[in-house]
Amino acid sequence: MPTPIYNITPFTLLDYPGRTACILWFAGCNMRCVYCYNPDIVLGKGRLSIAEALTFLRSRQGLLQGVVLSGGECTLHPTIFPLLETVKEYGFDVKIDTNGSRPRVLEELMTRQLVDYVALDFKALEHRFHAVTKSGLFSEFVESLSLLNRSDVSFEVRTTVHSDLIGLADLQEMVKFLQHVDYRGRYYIQHYVNGVPVLGGLGRSEKNERLSTLSTDQIQIVIRE
Repeated sequence: MPTPIYNITPFTLLDYPGRTACILWFAGCNMRCVYCYNPDIVLGKGRLSIAEALTFLRSRQGLLQGVVLSGGECTLHPTIFPLLETVKEYGFDVKIDTNGSRPRVLEELMTRQLVDYVALDFKALEHRFHAVTKSGLFSEFVESLSLLNRSDVSFEVRTTVHSDLIGLADLQEMVKFLQHVDYRGRYYIQHYVNGVPVLGGLGRSEKNERLSTLSTDQIQIVIRE
C-alpha cells in the first residue's frame, strides 16, 4: 500500500473557509519554491497510507465538515482519486491546495465532483516564474486557472510575497493578468514569515503596506498575515 501522506493536522479553523477541517499533507512537489515553508514535506517521503488516512477520517465523521489536501503537491498522487471517492462517501467537503501544475488532474477531480473548493497558488508571472519556483510550469498554471474560471467550483487565487522576489510593481502586473483572464473575486496576499526554515537561502522580507491598495472593481486584494 503506497504511503503518500507525510502527516495529518487533525483540526483547523483557518484552512478551509467556513468549515471545521483537517489537513492531509502529501509528500513531494514538482516545484522548489525558494520561500517554501514545508521543506521536510516537499523533500521527504510519505509516512502514512491512504488506508491509515481513511481510518482517521472515519473517526472524525460528524465532528469535522471538511478535508483539506495540501503538501507538497497533492495532485501528483493518483491515489487521491480513490481517497476522495471515499472521503465524499463519508460526507466531507473537500478542499485542495495546488500549484496548478496538473490541469488534467484538476479537470478530472472537478468532472468527477470530488472537490468543492480549490486554493490556487499564483507564484509569479512567466518572466519571474522560474526564479520563484525553479520550474517551467507557468503554462500549466494558466491552464488550471482557466479551467477553474470556467467551472462552478469555488476557488481562490493566492500569492506568497517575499520582498526580494515579488515587489509592488510585480503585483500590479499580476492583478492586471488576473483581470485579463477575467478572474473575479478575492486575491489573497500572504506575507512571507521571517525566521522559519525554507527551501531557499532568502534574507528578511520587508512588508509593503501599499499592497492592499491594488484592489480593483473586479478583484479585491485581501491580506493574510
